[in-house]
Amino acid sequence: RELLPPWLVIVAGLTGIVLLCVSTKDVPLAPLRTKYGIVLDAGPSRTILFIYQWTTTKANKTGVIRGCSSCPVQGPGVSSYSDSPQKAGKSLEPCLNWAQKEIPAEQHSQTPLYLGATASMRQLNLTHPTLSDGLLAALTGTLKSSPFSFQGAQILSSPEEEAFNWVAVNYVLENFFKYDWRGQLVPSGKGMAGVLSVGGTSAQLTSELEEEKQAPKEGVRLQLYGQTHRVQSCQCPCHGTEQLRRRLLSVLIQ
Repeated sequence: RELLPPWLVIVAGLTGIVLLCVSTKDVPLAPLRTKYGIVLDAGPSRTILFIYQWTTTKANKTGVIRGCSSCPVQGPGVSSYSDSPQKAGKSLEPCLNWAQKEIPAEQHSQTPLYLGATASMRQLNLTHPTLSDGLLAALTGTLKSSPFSFQGAQILSSPEEEAFNWVAVNYVLENFFKYDWRGQLVPSGKGMAGVLSVGGTSAQLTSELEEEKQAPKEGVRLQLYGQTHRVQSCQCPCHGTEQLRRRLLSVLIQ
């Protein structure tokens, strides 16, 4: 075996000492600008306001975000206010005021704000479309009056809702990408997980299709982190937590 020259060993040792001794303050880095976004999840039993944040760092043209904090809206789900829609909008105000304190004031006008309503609003829209339109109008009025950049309030279709759930779960499991030993974003190499989502009124099983020819018309096609994913959901109506609770009550009463 060849031995390293003594001078090279000394230089390497001195370099290591310098790296250990230099304070991180001596090598200032330009901080990445943090951006924020707000999503209101208007579910059957309640509404929750979520704040997300991210920087300009992207993985294959897709943003890398993280959940920052959340605020449960007091009261029932928005569909319960069908007879008094203005109260639905009013119920959001405490959490919107809270979000103004969580997000720097200079970022308010640049922070996108979005509300997505799910199963109970879908049902209300089918049975009483005028009432659901009135609720969405009241919610829109409240959200537009906030200092944030309102992007819309809409009723999500079931495939859209489950596709978002599928993305969220696989994102948290780091199935889209991971950080290597250098702290850089690289493909994870892992497969995608299926998701069983149990809501208030129904349950859904969402999974990825492997072949293009298998993709049904009602499926959702997603372009994320440099890859295309085709996702479909299998619906299980009347298997949500509220229905299961009612069935249990019925059995107990009998």
